[in-house]
Amino acid sequence: MKKADIGLIGLAVMGENLTINMESKGFTVAVFNRTTSKVDNFIAGRAAGKNIIGCHSLEELIDNLALPRKIFMMVKAGDAVDSMIEQLLPLLSPGDIIIDGGNSHFPDTIRRTEYVESKGMLYIGTGVSGGEEGALNGPSIMPGGSPAAWPHVKPILQAISAKVEDGSPCCDWVGENGAGHFVKMVHNGIEYGDMQLICEAYQLMRDLLGMSCDEMHEVFAEWNKGELDSYLIEITKDILAYKDKDGSPLVDKILDRAGQKGTGKWTGIAALDEGVPLTLIGEAVFARCLSSMKEERVKAAGEFKRTIPAFEGDKKEFVEALRQALYASKIISYAQGYTLMRQAAGHYGWNLNYGGIALMWRGGCIIRSAFLGKIKEAYTSNPDLENLLLDPYFKETIQKLVPAWRKVAAAALQYGVPAPAMTSALSYFDGYTSENLPANLLQAQRDYFGAHTYERTDAPRGEFFHTNWTGHGGSTSASTYNA
Repeated sequence: MKKADIGLIGLAVMGENLTINMESKGFTVAVFNRTTSKVDNFIAGRAAGKNIIGCHSLEELIDNLALPRKIFMMVKAGDAVDSMIEQLLPLLSPGDIIIDGGNSHFPDTIRRTEYVESKGMLYIGTGVSGGEEGALNGPSIMPGGSPAAWPHVKPILQAISAKVEDGSPCCDWVGENGAGHFVKMVHNGIEYGDMQLICEAYQLMRDLLGMSCDEMHEVFAEWNKGELDSYLIEITKDILAYKDKDGSPLVDKILDRAGQKGTGKWTGIAALDEGVPLTLIGEAVFARCLSSMKEERVKAAGEFKRTIPAFEGDKKEFVEALRQALYASKIISYAQGYTLMRQAAGHYGWNLNYGGIALMWRGGCIIRSAFLGKIKEAYTSNPDLENLLLDPYFKETIQKLVPAWRKVAAAALQYGVPAPAMTSALSYFDGYTSENLPANLLQAQRDYFGAHTYERTDAPRGEFFHTNWTGHGGSTSASTYNA
């Protein structure tokens, strides 16, 4: 009997869909699930008549795999992954490959790669984006870990991934140890930002302009034909058109309390650890936290009774300004995300291909959009680009968008419609493009109360000074450090 090309553990919907996807590309897949009835149901149902081997134990799964064995785990992130690794290692031979396709936190993947390699096996932690549909029809796949494993899994992963217009797969090697899961984490953070920006545009249209869901559906349908063409704009258009059983928009009946699984939070924490101003994604995470305080918000709304004044401008003009503000803010989100990846790459010794990452995100994943092609071009022309805003295309684009962006931010503040992501993105832009910030005063304050020292504009960089501001502080300074 022919051995399977790859094994898969975990037959929830993502695992099932990835299995069907792999089999459809000509690979034989052996599958195992802890609850073995799921294996039987899958083999008798969706997998019937296909080159899929059902297994009732890990031993049986391993016995059915061709060498070097490749095992794709689709189990819940966290302890379950460590537990499964411990169960697999005694059954494997040197050179066999364990792949974690879940949303694992990248420090865990760094640790697991080192551990599995110490036992003679190889390890891959890969981001898989695109949800259930992507898993079945072609996701974006971001693998990192043991470089020696890549040639063995490359034909399978690239075959099942999404493809862009020229046929290039939305899957390539990201880097060592936790690089794949780090890039997936940043992808998810950008996803948080994109979703929040779209929600802010929706709220401004709904609460300030008084537009109906049908009118907003038309706007998003139009936006999806231009620069904002993307999966999230497309599904927003569809959501706004969807009617409940009574014919009213379903979205109006959904409770305004957002959930989150923590990957956006991880991105924010990583940015704080690396000292990178990831302001937009941070605000997107906090916006979800604020939304979850529903009962408290209802109480506060009763205490601070306020109404949004009637909009006095041209609605059509404002909708176009909103489109431009959304695009400008989106550029900032990606600029910040790429800055975080650059900083982390230096910290962890990863050799990230930034243009290649944009290509991987061009298809299959949740943040897929036409605009990613421009990011790919930016990093192809300058692989050492410090910030997307310094690329000629994005510089010229942002300069055109700034007036509309300011108009929308001002209106949000003036009329009292919360737009934390859009306004923080604009503040970041203003700060990033300011030659002088008020941190000179801040350093003086730090030196005054804590003798933390400061640098001077009339002295070489790296030379630190302390002033006895009160006459009582003395000349002893604290140690200098940077967070």
